[in-house]
Amino acid sequence: MRQIRFYLITLRTADRQFPLYFLRDSKTPRKYNTVARLTQTVPAQKLNMETMQDITLRVARKEDCPRIMELIRELAEYENSVHEVTVSPAAFEAAGFGPDPVWKAFVATVPVPDGEQIIGFALYYIRYSTWKGCRLYLEDIVVTSSWRGKGVGKLLFDQLITEAKEKQFSGITFQVLEWNEPAINFYKKYTDKFEPEWTNVRIELS
Repeated sequence: MRQIRFYLITLRTADRQFPLYFLRDSKTPRKYNTVARLTQTVPAQKLNMETMQDITLRVARKEDCPRIMELIRELAEYENSVHEVTVSPAAFEAAGFGPDPVWKAFVATVPVPDGEQIIGFALYYIRYSTWKGCRLYLEDIVVTSSWRGKGVGKLLFDQLITEAKEKQFSGITFQVLEWNEPAINFYKKYTDKFEPEWTNVRIELS
């Protein structure tokens, strides 16, 4: 997969700014393809210079694991469940980049003086449904707090949909905490298929 670079172009009116993300694909003759737009307008005074930086989506690499783990812990803090994060960095890395990898991920990055910084990720694996066949299971989608509400989550989620379609999976499944209204409202932009009748069950082995 080649890197996907997004550019932010802002349309301005008297008191509002409308951020639009564009995809620049150097391998095609046309200049830009519109790939995502923020669904809500943002007051001009609430935008900062970070919003104007380029955002790149790419496949996660082995060296990304420490930063992804940092974002996992950030999510756990948000969910008041830091004590539940028991996977070691070595085990996490091996599960993604060892001889038998079980997870994949896309990361969203922005340029910084010494390279790039990962500001979000979407980690997934393949799940098989005896009723529906192969499906993409989204384990976690996380955007660091300073970048939430700026369309990064949408870029990552749209990339997951593209991946599932390209692999000809029958769908995407995931879980959301019933009290996490921002996440629920985000997912409602994509689907109305919520299944409250199911109960999570697990057996801890270590």
